[in-house]
This record gives sequence, C-alpha cells and structure tokens, in this order.
Amino acid sequence: MRIRIRLAEAGDISRLQELIQASVRGLQAGDYTAAQLENALRTVYGVDTQLISDGTYFAAEETESSGDALLVGCGGWSKRKTLYGGDQWKGREDSLLDPAKDAAKIRAFFVHPAWVRRGIGGMILEACEAAAEAAGFRRLEMGATLTGIPFYRAKGYLELEAEEVTLGNGLTLPIVRMGKSR
Repeated sequence: MRIRIRLAEAGDISRLQELIQASVRGLQAGDYTAAQLENALRTVYGVDTQLISDGTYFAAEETESSGDALLVGCGGWSKRKTLYGGDQWKGREDSLLDPAKDAAKIRAFFVHPAWVRRGIGGMILEACEAAAEAAGFRRLEMGATLTGIPFYRAKGYLELEAEEVTLGNGLTLPIVRMGKSR
C-alpha cells in the first residue's frame, strides 16, 4: 500500500463527494440513524470548495499497479470561522481567524470504508496540524461526529462540548466540539 497525501484540487470535487457519501453511509451507520445520515448528506456533509480554494484540503490517494490513483481519504483544516459543513451548509462563517487568539478548524475528514484502520486519517491529520502550525495557529478544534470521537481522542484531542446540528425535518445530528493545543 502506497498512500500519497496531496492538496485537493477543483477537479477532485466529484470524486470527493462520492468518497464522502461512501464514508458516511459505511462508517457512521452505527452512531446515527439512516434518516439522520441522509439528511446530513443533503444539508451538512459535502465538499467545502472554500477549503480547496484556500489550499487547506488534502486528498489521500493509493496508486494502483495500473498507475491510476484511487481516492481513499480526505480532510483538511481551515483558517476560517466555519466549524463544519460543505458548500450547501447554511451556517457558514467564512471570515478569517486570527492565529494569535483563534483555533484553526480541523474539517471534513472522511476515509473510504474499505480503507479504514490503515493510518490514512492519521496521515491527513498530521498534514493538517503541521500546515496549521506553519500558518501560526497554536490551537486546533473541530466538530467531531460520534464516529470520529475515538480517533480524535487517540490523537490528543479533548472533548469540549456536545452540540446538536439541526438537519431539518425535526432531526438533529449530535456532534462534539473537540480541541487540542500544540
């Protein structure tokens, strides 16, 4: 297995969206209902093209013997106030953060179900943390799904507070805001 972490590009958007859907449906079903997941895919989960434009979103690829690159994971960090959500999310705050006082946001981590437990999420997280630190940030935070909490806890993140994301149709998506200082 040879995994390469690179910056995501606009040409990756459709493949990223497919990866996100596969990851959500395949990995989060034990923590959320099918209705929560489908509503979250329509309203919250998705590609945030601002992260791609900012050069803060990574794609993890496995190079196949044919030379083709298979997209197996993605994730990023942000220097903007938005804590979670793709382009379709209505609760966006795209103003810039101040690295001297604000925490960079760890955002939109997804690994394909067939590729979990191989260190891919950790490789992406290390790239994000290093890039955020190079940009002057000393603190990091995220809105972690219930599925992601054990991973982030193992990487040194602490649970700060529980939140409920409104999905519509009377549904919410429980998440936990987590943080870490460098």
